[in-house]
Amino acid sequence: MFNDIGPLELVTLIVLAVLVFGPDKLPKVIQDVTRTIRKIREFSESAKNDIREELGPEFKDFEFEDLNPKTFIRKQLDNEDLGLKEIRNGFDLKKEMAEVTDAVHSRDSDTSSASSAGSAGSSGGRIDMTKKPETPDPDDRPPFDADAT
Repeated sequence: MFNDIGPLELVTLIVLAVLVFGPDKLPKVIQDVTRTIRKIREFSESAKNDIREELGPEFKDFEFEDLNPKTFIRKQLDNEDLGLKEIRNGFDLKKEMAEVTDAVHSRDSDTSSASSAGSAGSSGGRIDMTKKPETPDPDDRPPFDADAT
């Protein structure tokens, strides 16, 4: 219940409780709080039992923790009836990404080697940086598609 409270925070809460309630009233306040927590737990357990009884015998194994989406998905992934383990094990994301990366790199190296081979014959493998890039003809526009806009 208090997994995220550190020792310094716990000491701070105890000191604050002593200052607020005083050393005389603190034991009674702790008893009242624990009694209230116990009653709330008993109430929630009786409510859970009432709901299980109302649902009927087909839901006798129903756990309220299954209503948590993470728990539900984890439980369904472990279910052998659906065959999801085979799908999950058959799909290797790292392998797929490596194949895509290799395909992209080989295509880039193919196009760069082809372009460098074409320019290598004319300038000895160098790129002419003094030459201005070709500007497209303003009359050579792509066709206008009225449906696309």
